[in-house]
Amino acid sequence: MKTIQFREAICEAMSEEMRRDESIYLMGEEVAEYNGAYKASKGMLDEFGDKRVIDTPIAELGFAGIAIGSTMTGNRPIVEYMTFNFSLVGIDQIINNAAKIRQMSGGQFKCPIVFRGPTASAGQLGATHSQAFENWFANTPGLKVVVPSNPYDAKGLLKAAIRDDDPVIFMESEQMYGDKGEVPEGEYILPLGVADIKREGTDVTIVSFGKIIKEAYKAADELAKENISCEIIDLRTVRPMDRKAIVESVKKTNRLVVLEEAWPFGNVATEITYLVQSEAFDYLDAPIVKINTADTPAPYSPVLLAEWLPNSNDVIKAVKKVLYK
Repeated sequence: MKTIQFREAICEAMSEEMRRDESIYLMGEEVAEYNGAYKASKGMLDEFGDKRVIDTPIAELGFAGIAIGSTMTGNRPIVEYMTFNFSLVGIDQIINNAAKIRQMSGGQFKCPIVFRGPTASAGQLGATHSQAFENWFANTPGLKVVVPSNPYDAKGLLKAAIRDDDPVIFMESEQMYGDKGEVPEGEYILPLGVADIKREGTDVTIVSFGKIIKEAYKAADELAKENISCEIIDLRTVRPMDRKAIVESVKKTNRLVVLEEAWPFGNVATEITYLVQSEAFDYLDAPIVKINTADTPAPYSPVLLAEWLPNSNDVIKAVKKVLYK
């Protein structure tokens, strides 16, 4: 094992796959000359050249369309958005073309493409740069949605996403690029659609994904001091969702808290709530609690932002609520 940063895990995954397959290329704003806005493609231009690591204009709709079209001639592009907030400019291409090519062509064309970049809030970046759209993309048949929370998962899942023959939305976080973690020296791949039990427990199940899962870890550490045992599931892949892992955990703990950095209405937590009440209702000893951001655009003020964003104290309160403590 070696210890590397999240951004290095992303870079290694892309580079290893590009060495393996010449049909793979990287395209996006500042990915080449600047080594990536977050240095996640550092050194790739030098190794692969400007035909495979391509700087684009600020035109998300245009380069998304170019990349999607190139899959129909045998290429496997990776498209980096400086943030998924900017993907909204190109969302017509993602939803109406990438997600539908296979079905609308009667299986004649596949669309092996990865759209990757940071999601959700990253400090005081204002309302239009602090949005989580995992549930938007996961609502679309034809797309797979991956949200890793650490370098090990990021590398293994990104390699799987690049090899997948369907379009994959791969969502990271500006606030995780500097995170360090252990990654195997040799090649490894993590399958899409498989959740990971990060911490085993007996009293309550906490389901989360992405950077906000760190708040669940903090809460679990504090709750352990009160002899409350939390089982933490990292979804890793939002779509396809590992429904079995969630249901089996709830059958064991009989209580569920879902932590998600997203607006409260119609989100991933809502889908999980419906899943559990429909498949494990008789095992529940308390109503499910879901923890989300406030139902407003993200504020710029640091004081308001701290109130808007879920934290470990919110998780502790939710766990105690489902335990009737």
